[in-house]
Amino acid sequence: MKLILMRHCKSDWSTGQADEDRPLNKRGRGAATALGDWLRMKGHLPSAALVSSATRTHETFERLRLDCPATFHDSLYLAEPIVILDHIKSTPADTLLVVGHNPGIAELVDGLVPDAPNHPRFFDYPTGATTVLDMTAGGTVLDFITPRDLG
Repeated sequence: MKLILMRHCKSDWSTGQADEDRPLNKRGRGAATALGDWLRMKGHLPSAALVSSATRTHETFERLRLDCPATFHDSLYLAEPIVILDHIKSTPADTLLVVGHNPGIAELVDGLVPDAPNHPRFFDYPTGATTVLDMTAGGTVLDFITPRDLG
């Protein structure tokens, strides 16, 4: 199975909304679109997606413009790695996309990857950071990117 683990893109703190209700800001909207283009270009096309119920994760997924069904889960909002992993294990898919939050998504990636890619932002996992893993090869990193890498 191929697993794509993505942190939501940059959100808008200026709205004064509750954390769960914050939308993406302009930069985040552009980054999500660029990440979707990158996933298509690289052939990392999910057959299913698991997405936190937060507004910013929902909007990140929508702006990726991927042709796959998504399920939105309250339990993925600020979830611990074990909760995310339980969702992954119970979702059959050849390629699965998970759109979540830090620190849980970054901690999960760190726990699954035996050899980290040589990228200065891998361990702090900024907004929009995306890791593509080959789980049949023990969590081998196929790709890692941040929105800043896309220009």
